[in-house]
Amino acid sequence: MTDFTPLQSLGGGALIGLAACLLMYFHGRIAGISGILAGILPPLSSDWGWRAAFLIGAIAAPAFLYYGFSFTPAFENNVPVFALIISGLLVGFGITIGSGCTSGHGICGISRLSVRSIAATVTFMLTTTITVFIIRHVMGGF
Repeated sequence: MTDFTPLQSLGGGALIGLAACLLMYFHGRIAGISGILAGILPPLSSDWGWRAAFLIGAIAAPAFLYYGFSFTPAFENNVPVFALIISGLLVGFGITIGSGCTSGHGICGISRLSVRSIAATVTFMLTTTITVFIIRHVMGGF
């Protein structure tokens, strides 16, 4: 069971929103991780530098918290490796046909009132709800 952490969640959400706003303000770009990552992979885009800095920061920040402050979030994974692999492939397929990931559509697209992003986010949330219900209550969980 996941702990209820409203203050940490609010703080994390505010930082994600701030990062998305700053990226849009300074670079005119949307903070969708799949789009940022796609610009890193060959062929390299002309704006490779900020993309690399964004991804390095996304990796370095948790490492800084862990090594600098011995902060380790409570995390438990009871899902078999084969299910993680299949899930990752399905997410990759969904990102491709959905023209972006949850961060791009849910955080940045909705704030721009993009109808496509609102529809995508509703689809993500509905699919997630149905999937969790089936896995936990129909299949008995992992």
